[in-house]
Amino acid sequence: MPAMSRFFRVATAALVAGSICTISVPAANAEPTPPGGEDSFGGGTDPGPSGKVDGDTISSAAGGIVYDRSKNGSGGSVGAVRPATNWTPPACWYAPKYTPAQLQAEMEPIWEAGSTGSGWDSEQRNRYVNGVPYKDFNKDKTGKGYFWDSYVDEGYPPGWDKCTKPPFWVDQGDAPPPEIENAVTPEILAQLAYAEIRVPGTEVTLAPEGTTKVNLPTWAWLDGADFKPVSVTASVPAIGIQATTTAEPMSLKIEPGTADATTYPASGVCELNGDQIGEAFAKGKADETPPCGVKYLRSSGDDSYKLQATVTWKIHWTGTGVNGDQPLPDGEFGADQDVIVQEIQAVNR
Repeated sequence: MPAMSRFFRVATAALVAGSICTISVPAANAEPTPPGGEDSFGGGTDPGPSGKVDGDTISSAAGGIVYDRSKNGSGGSVGAVRPATNWTPPACWYAPKYTPAQLQAEMEPIWEAGSTGSGWDSEQRNRYVNGVPYKDFNKDKTGKGYFWDSYVDEGYPPGWDKCTKPPFWVDQGDAPPPEIENAVTPEILAQLAYAEIRVPGTEVTLAPEGTTKVNLPTWAWLDGADFKPVSVTASVPAIGIQATTTAEPMSLKIEPGTADATTYPASGVCELNGDQIGEAFAKGKADETPPCGVKYLRSSGDDSYKLQATVTWKIHWTGTGVNGDQPLPDGEFGADQDVIVQEIQAVNR
């Protein structure tokens, strides 16, 4: 989940519900990319952690969220889980972004440009220079905390524009103000790591494979070697917090693609059994009922049925200051595959 900065853009002010809030104004015809380019803060694409704090400078990765994806799912068929409820990970959040010197370097050129209006400039100078509430960008607290600012999911999901508070100070070791929603905490990190989880594709193995017969039980199973727990760790090195979100396969739901079918079990939900879902067909089991599978009652004719296989993943997290696993909404990931169903040909003697 990449992030973009708000104050690298030209800033202006809007009166919203009787209070001043800062909003960003992109340059004309600009693409919605991180204004800081490759050096902007937030999660990158590297699989391992990176970033550091060096004196009065927060490096690009350390200021925002660093993702360690080394234990995530990989390969060409992986995909993101979809929450099984209407819950979604945060679309925007707040995290450390500036030291006092960095915020000064960011704000003063904006004021000097004069493009945001004297009213907004005056409000911001009062806020960050004149002691209402910060004096001289809080330089007397250099090394003792950071100015936090907003980041957004570059996919711009609903709610991405809700984090409109201007940069605010948090002392090192202190929690962010409780009234600021989505200020990064271990729990928020866990929710953001949820969006980074990738799990294997769910094409099931069938027996018979590809083409089956009417009224013939078809066995279905998933390769246990491919369906192992995966995890992503999100951290903010600048303030020393982290969270690891883990997804574990829990069940497989089979939807035959037609009402003219019977599933095994009747619910169509095959639970995890040890390290596998379903059971591989083996010679000598032709007369047995599969623990996981489907029986088609009508031919697919000249076409095929779209069998949908969806794996449900149990997702939980643990992190800084947390004892034991904490639940997150289950996730789902599924795929369709074609199944041809033929009539059993009668033999005339």
